[in-house]
Amino acid sequence: MLTARYVGDRTIETAELTAATPPAGHVQVRVAYNGLCGTDLHILHGSMDGRVTRPLIFGHEASGEVAAVGDGVTGWAVGDPVVVMPLDWDGTCPACLAGHQHICQNLTFIGIDSPGALQELWNVPARTLVRLPAGLRLDHAALVEPVAVAVHDVRRGEVTTGDKVVVIGGGPIGVLIATVARDAGADVVVIELDAGRRGQIADLGFTTLDPAAADQVAWVEEWTGGAGADVVFEVSGAAAAVLGATALAKVRGTIVVVAIHPTPRPIDLQRMFWRELRLLGARVYEATDFEAAVDLLARGVIPAELLITKIVPLSGTAGAFADLEAGRAMKILVDVRDHS
Repeated sequence: MLTARYVGDRTIETAELTAATPPAGHVQVRVAYNGLCGTDLHILHGSMDGRVTRPLIFGHEASGEVAAVGDGVTGWAVGDPVVVMPLDWDGTCPACLAGHQHICQNLTFIGIDSPGALQELWNVPARTLVRLPAGLRLDHAALVEPVAVAVHDVRRGEVTTGDKVVVIGGGPIGVLIATVARDAGADVVVIELDAGRRGQIADLGFTTLDPAAADQVAWVEEWTGGAGADVVFEVSGAAAAVLGATALAKVRGTIVVVAIHPTPRPIDLQRMFWRELRLLGARVYEATDFEAAVDLLARGVIPAELLITKIVPLSGTAGAFADLEAGRAMKILVDVRDHS
């Protein structure tokens, strides 16, 4: 089978490997599409070299069909359309025993800590599979994983009908959070520096704000009648955004930190105290988030056609990252079956 893998030094290579038979308790997925994301960029840049084993077949936003079933697996048959929730927990740590398996203290994130989806035949634990409904296209289904991130974030923020929601950062996850929050009944504004992205977001029907051209605090105060936003999502990863987020939230408002911040950031604790704000972390997702994401895509709530900038063959993976780094794409999928 053909694979794409990170070998270090900002280099991705394609290589032919022999597919292994799925072991007991595992299912082999014939991967159709895999989406590329910011975490994959971190891997490519070497930021995770202390964590990943190289060469690494990466990728975790995948859709496909069951190709083979290992011993002891029931409920799955060859040809079943699936996505993979790429979390493998130990079930024994304090977090797992408390019911928080998705943030297991010894979590293996498949596609980072173990081989991922940029391979034609991918063996994964059977319990990581999520069934797809008939009629949901596999290219659209490759968005289930990032949509599940957004569902989890919105659920953590307890967004409800009538809420005023601010999303700081208009990349793929920010746009998906805005979409899921709108579906929950919220009124949403997206703060984004890049003019091209603001145009794309406006095309999806959202109000956008350029923080370089407008006083975002004054704008949000006017928008909310002086109250402040009910929920603020920090998705940009910028230090200035974290520092400024507290100024946008209402009394007893909620700030949800979604972006991965590589270093500690300053935060306005005086504002946290003065308004009794809540600061929440939101990491990955749970099975219910995946199921909700599948439903949102199946119902057409997620504008998949507008979010998928292009689809490239497996050999085009390296070039796709160049487009992502340059800001020329919202979401790029790799057609793992295409060897051109």
